Amino acid sequence: MSRAEKTKRDTRQDTETIDFGFREVARDDKQGLVRGVFDAVADKYDVMNDVMSGGLHRLWKARMIDALYMRPHSKLQLVDVAGGTGDIALRAHARAQKCGTLLDAHIIDANAEMMKAGRKRQAVQENMQQANNMHFTTGIAEQLPLPDGCADMLTIAFGIRNVTDRAAALKEAHRVLRPGGRFVCLEFSHLPSAVLQKLYDAYSFSIIPPMGALVAGERDAYQYLVESIRRFPTANAFLGEVEAAGFARAEAQLLSGGIAALHMGWRV
Repeated sequence: MSRAEKTKRDTRQDTETIDFGFREVARDDKQGLVRGVFDAVADKYDVMNDVMSGGLHRLWKARMIDALYMRPHSKLQLVDVAGGTGDIALRAHARAQKCGTLLDAHIIDANAEMMKAGRKRQAVQENMQQANNMHFTTGIAEQLPLPDGCADMLTIAFGIRNVTDRAAALKEAHRVLRPGGRFVCLEFSHLPSAVLQKLYDAYSFSIIPPMGALVAGERDAYQYLVESIRRFPTANAFLGEVEAAGFARAEAQLLSGGIAALHMGWRV
């Protein structure tokens, strides 16, 4: 049995409960619970990414944009899923400007507060070219409100672990990409060294929730975010899920020793 076939068998969505951090909740309740978390932290979300990653998320996102292999002097469609703050779309626009490419970015997010924060960011930069051609739409990763084969690139940064049905979300990503389209996912991962993982866990659970309380006034939200990282599959296991969704030449790259990982593939 191939890794993709095994992953497809092992990730069937046939149970009535699902993880919400270290808790088990009714599958139908997870989306609302996740929305509540991000409603609470929307205004401070990008600041807290600095806390959760020690500032490394900026380097990881730069690598993510590199991995899009954006064609110079062309016109491209980007779909950014769970990117309500506009961070990835703005970074992609900045790169497009440098290579003479016209980029149209569609941001799909289930959380209205996150998109409100993104629109504020866009408004601040409304006189800058990279703030143009950004469209915000309410939607979930499992049912993207987009037609088949409409996008050249699809990104999702730190969002896939909060999705209720990852297999459906990956299939949707495959569906909306054109042949030759590029899928790039950035997510927290697991360190290959058990010793280093224990040290990172100690940092995560002792520092991040208290900092969440201090910076965002939301300890519980950041307790969930830390727990959700621990419940997410290893990079190799998630790679199997990406392959099972139909992506060709799928690969995973560990970042900062495995604190995060990029998963990439092509629609053929």
